[in-house]
Amino acid sequence: MKLPVAILMDLDDTIVSYSTYAGPCWKRVCCDAAGRIDGVDAEELYTTLTAAKTWFWSDPERHRANRQNMPLAIQRVVHHGLCRLGIESWELAGTIAQSYERERGKTIKPFPGALETLRRFRAGGVRMALVTNGGAEPQRDKIRRFDLAPFFDAILIEGECGYGKPDSRIYMDALRRLDAAPGDAWMVGDNLEWEVAVPQKLGIYCIWNDAKGEGLPENSGILPDRIIRSLRELLPSSIGASHSTAPERN
Repeated sequence: MKLPVAILMDLDDTIVSYSTYAGPCWKRVCCDAAGRIDGVDAEELYTTLTAAKTWFWSDPERHRANRQNMPLAIQRVVHHGLCRLGIESWELAGTIAQSYERERGKTIKPFPGALETLRRFRAGGVRMALVTNGGAEPQRDKIRRFDLAPFFDAILIEGECGYGKPDSRIYMDALRRLDAAPGDAWMVGDNLEWEVAVPQKLGIYCIWNDAKGEGLPENSGILPDRIIRSLRELLPSSIGASHSTAPERN
């Protein structure tokens, strides 16, 4: 297997760890917050907020509408969880949400080998586009923080484009900006729907980044063209060793 003409690359949980340490961050925040809430211990608060998060993000339209402003979305999640506990306080929800944002911000960083992989792709002449959902400013902040812009020929952010994954327009926009056909490109990311199912229909070779090593969900109807655990598996020196472990799409 050789490298393609172009690669469309996801940002969160593909290049940088975004949700990897979310659980521990929530636990620390809940331990601190529970001491200021009568009758609620840290474990109950954590369990309730986890259930609230699952409910909140499970609806695709609610997900699309709220991911543009993550601080507000997190406050809404916390407020919903507190209401489940009989606590009606938007102010307290904001305090907890801000504490969580500070904790998680400390944990966001590139995955081991990610920047070196991008550097080698760039040196090898591969044209690359960063395709990411979310608000313009927080995504640009990560791009600046980790100096990612020089690696990419195009950067497409949902908050700047007005639409994002899984809208097929965003993938086609990226391909046009890279002057590449779908059959000459890879899409790499961690979301099975956004980075595999939809771009596959466009004829793009789709690589699922299973950074947590959890494997495909049981009875998954989505089959990536390839599965990796880290971006450095895509480097030419390691492709032959790892490719045989991935399922192939018929």
